[in-house]
Amino acid sequence: MRYLHTMVRVTDIDASLDFYVGKMGMKEVRRHESEQGRFTLIFLAATDDVAAATDSKAPLVELTYNWDPEEYTGGRNFGHLAYEVDNIYETCQRLMDKGVTINRPPRDGNMAFVKSPDNISIELLQKGPALEKAEPWASMPNTGSW
Repeated sequence: MRYLHTMVRVTDIDASLDFYVGKMGMKEVRRHESEQGRFTLIFLAATDDVAAATDSKAPLVELTYNWDPEEYTGGRNFGHLAYEVDNIYETCQRLMDKGVTINRPPRDGNMAFVKSPDNISIELLQKGPALEKAEPWASMPNTGSW
């Protein structure tokens, strides 16, 4: 398992970039916009991590801007921790066998979410390309929030 990023939801991209880049000195290393999902993801690296971040070896801060306004309460502005795993299905099964609820199952063979005992969301991402869709995961519903 490898630590990837910490996600923080933001309400104003310009103000957030002014803080993280302009004031904190972080560097934007990549950006993804999703018309369908109606969000923008901006990945930032600390100045000493920029070279490693371009090779996907340094942990990043992910700023998530949802295009539709939402009031973030109960810590929803802090999104999740993210880890890359060798086999998402085996990882989720191992966690389930240990009593962990899979809040967002890996229906797509790529991404799942679980929560810590303190209700912190943890994203699990398949290393490399997504695995073929497989049961019981493909038809498993979400449980709670993630």
